[in-house]
Amino acid sequence: MIATGVFFFPFPSAWWLPPLAFSLELLRPGFRRLPHPVQGIARLADALEALLRPRGPALIMGAAAAGAVVFSAWFGVVLCLNIPYAGLLCAVYFSWAGLALEALLREGRLALDLTEQGSLAEARTAVQMLVTRETSAMERTDLRRTLAETLSENLNDAFMAPFFWLLLAGPAGLWAYKAVSTLDSLWGYKTERWLLFGRAAARADDCLAFFPARLTAFFLYLTAPLLKTVFIWPGWRQVAREAGRMASPNAGWPMAAAAWLHGAGMGGPAVYHGLPVRKPLIGPQGRAWEQEDVAALIRHLRLAGIAGAFLLWICALLAGWN
Repeated sequence: MIATGVFFFPFPSAWWLPPLAFSLELLRPGFRRLPHPVQGIARLADALEALLRPRGPALIMGAAAAGAVVFSAWFGVVLCLNIPYAGLLCAVYFSWAGLALEALLREGRLALDLTEQGSLAEARTAVQMLVTRETSAMERTDLRRTLAETLSENLNDAFMAPFFWLLLAGPAGLWAYKAVSTLDSLWGYKTERWLLFGRAAARADDCLAFFPARLTAFFLYLTAPLLKTVFIWPGWRQVAREAGRMASPNAGWPMAAAAWLHGAGMGGPAVYHGLPVRKPLIGPQGRAWEQEDVAALIRHLRLAGIAGAFLLWICALLAGWN
């Protein structure tokens, strides 16, 4: 990879690492008994917020805290990769730990099963585990739409963007991105507490996920004919226009693509932190998400993730990133 020298990756030919990490994630998603690096990033973020927030303007202190967290994640992985003999295992572990396609879809399938077969309370709790918005007043139709939205958005956040940065910058670069993404999920809200302190993290996430988000929409479009989807397509200009309406335009790209390709709309009323929000409407309106639509979307996301990872890896090899 190009970044082997820049990011102190000690293995001169690592073409095998991305497909190995992806294969391990497909076969063994999640970390039931292993500590996950994201937990350490979140703890460090909390500690730095408590330390720095009182010491100056929120905008500056938030940027300083974000920079410290990202550097710590990057440098910590660099140190592990350079441990004699164990560095290779660390490279595999950190690459595997940064990808979450199958883990995401497993949780999505569980939430869908509870939405259709469990009590409404169980369904709301299961979906709440995947989203920031409040689900306590949602009916099953709302829960299905919410599932479709968050799974589509997180195809990029949980898998495509991390895989992109693994190819481009090795395991340390992947975890620099994951640190930014984690901070955005913790601090990237337009509330009084986070509007200034979390701005640097949110803008960094917008920049680092810019290309992966659009690639995610493209891979969804590319693989849709292989599945029995509704396959309505309004053109890329319309998808781009709808994506731009979202508070996070990167999230809007895979969401808009999925909404049109599966023929059901997204957006509408939601509640965040106790405040009602009217999310922009994207995709075709007038048709609600049904159980079979969400199940088809989950299959589609898996296929798009596999195809996208393979094509990106091939492009990296052809570009001489070894």
